[in-house]
Amino acid sequence: MAWLQATIQADSAVAERFADVLMDVGALSASIEDALAGTAEEQPIFGEPGEPVDQMWQHSLINCLFAEDADVAAMVAVAALKCGLPLPQYELGRVEEQDWVRLTQSQFDPIRISSRLWITPTWHQSPDPAAINLQLDPGLAFGTGSHPTTRLCLQWLDEQIKGGETVLDYGCGSGILAIAALKLGAGATRGIDIDAQAVRASIDNAAQNDVSADFGLPDSLLPGEYDVVVANILANPLRLLGGLLAGHVRAGGRIVLSGILQEQAEELAAIYSQWFDMDAPVFDDGWTRLSGVKRG
Repeated sequence: MAWLQATIQADSAVAERFADVLMDVGALSASIEDALAGTAEEQPIFGEPGEPVDQMWQHSLINCLFAEDADVAAMVAVAALKCGLPLPQYELGRVEEQDWVRLTQSQFDPIRISSRLWITPTWHQSPDPAAINLQLDPGLAFGTGSHPTTRLCLQWLDEQIKGGETVLDYGCGSGILAIAALKLGAGATRGIDIDAQAVRASIDNAAQNDVSADFGLPDSLLPGEYDVVVANILANPLRLLGGLLAGHVRAGGRIVLSGILQEQAEELAAIYSQWFDMDAPVFDDGWTRLSGVKRG
């Protein structure tokens, strides 16, 4: 089986409407992307979670899939007419059927975090069986070790966990940081996320890695202090959660923060310096890790 793919140029005023109407007239799927992606003119439009995104790329591409026997020209013409637009130019190609599972898996190789810590998808053999290997597959929850923010936190855990520490992973996503802490020798570990799907993924991933952590939604987090609190989320929630996170770190305990853009580091460090003696920030590809020791 194969499909036809039409790639249509559209400006920001009409892209979403045109994509919706293409679906109405028979397209099997329609997605919008930046026509200038990968160039110096690429336009970032995505904000942080909870913030509305009220803009579209100025120069957009609509990628549509159609059945192999579809009359694409007629469908595009009808959609343009319904939107009150002139007939657009578009490129038409053919997408052959593939083993999409194998194709997706081929894009995810083991990730080396340190000399002793690897993230290894379940379909791969570990490059170093003697190392600490976290078995984690790309899924619906954020956090597979490939993003700089996750790497920065994993590297901190690898360097700082000595054994027996209690750990709170706030915004656990896939559970990767909680699981890594346990495999590195941490003691009782708790993971919290606002997304029930992330909590489910974390529970499954912990079982896959033969560790036991306690994962739940924020309302399940009881008062208590931890030796280490790690929060790999984003700047806006970190601004709002400063007091809450600080309240869960014991005196002399450590906080680790990421999901922070390099230009946001100074502001976030200033906020958390109310409670912590902050270390020098660590940067990776435009992202920041902040850490500090809680004052008594």
